[in-house]
Amino acid sequence: MDLEKAPEPARGEGCLVVAIRLPVRIVVLVLVVPVRMVWDALVVAGRFLGDRVFRPVGRAVLWVGRAVFVWPFVGLWRYVLVPFWRYVLVPLGAALRWLGAVLLVVPAVALYRWVLTPVGRAAVWFHARVLTPLGHGFAVCAAAVRDALLWLGRRVVVVPSVWLYRWVLTPVGHALLWCGGGLVSLGALLVTGIGGVLYWTARVLVVLPALAVWRWVLVPLGRVLGVVVREVGAALGHAWRIAGYVSLGVGRALAALFRWAVVEPARWVYRSVLTPVGHVVRDAVLRPVAEAARIVRRVTRQTLRSVGATVRQVRSDVRRALLGDPKEPGVQGVQEVEESAAASDGGDGRFLLTKR
Repeated sequence: MDLEKAPEPARGEGCLVVAIRLPVRIVVLVLVVPVRMVWDALVVAGRFLGDRVFRPVGRAVLWVGRAVFVWPFVGLWRYVLVPFWRYVLVPLGAALRWLGAVLLVVPAVALYRWVLTPVGRAAVWFHARVLTPLGHGFAVCAAAVRDALLWLGRRVVVVPSVWLYRWVLTPVGHALLWCGGGLVSLGALLVTGIGGVLYWTARVLVVLPALAVWRWVLVPLGRVLGVVVREVGAALGHAWRIAGYVSLGVGRALAALFRWAVVEPARWVYRSVLTPVGHVVRDAVLRPVAEAARIVRRVTRQTLRSVGATVRQVRSDVRRALLGDPKEPGVQGVQEVEESAAASDGGDGRFLLTKR
């Protein structure tokens, strides 16, 4: 290990570094070994709980959630909502569509063709023959008024303003600019003198003492602290690796003890006692129960098929009694075509409308 050999001073390291390194590593190793062992124990416990407890519990909760929340809704959708949609809502929608076409579409088309179209054509003629000439005349009048106002504004406002700017404001501005330049030069001279005095005062009273403190006090102290921090970090790394080896050895010893004290007896009990009992329970109880469940499911499926065939037959008889047989001559209008084999094999069961 690293602690068994005397530390050799590396190239560029002083005696202070060598004197700090060994005590720091010993103290850090003593403090880190218990922490590393506790950490490894927590890691092993977490993995065991995740594999043996949390994952099976999660699977059980998922199965219960499916049984309680998913499967009932699937049955409701498959055996209640889908038949209601096929046999109630789709015919009702077809009837409402025909009724809407008769009551809304045809009157709306007639209103558009015989009322709105003539009114729109009259409005277009009124715009082209009346409003457009009036707009052109108003535009000509507005252009004339605008030209007159522009000429008056140029003669009354623009020309006097240009003369005032050129012969009055420009000379006054030049004079003020020359006076301001002189004042700025005088102020700059005063500021430069005062700034030089303040600079040398601050340099002598503040900068030079602070530079001396930084160079002869803070820099050596920072170097010593840097050496200490670096050695503490290196010692923590070495101690953590050594503690890992120690924790690995202790863990292997405890695992071997647990295996020979608990696991091997439990394995022998499972192989010699629980496995034969499980085989007997499987052959005597579970297989007959599964066979009975399959028979019940088969009978239920056949019963549902017969009920579906009966419902389709009754619906066909009612439709024939209300609308008549589509094959008889003389029957006209919109009649519903009989559902094809999609009703027996789970098709979409859409209602088709044709005209004879």
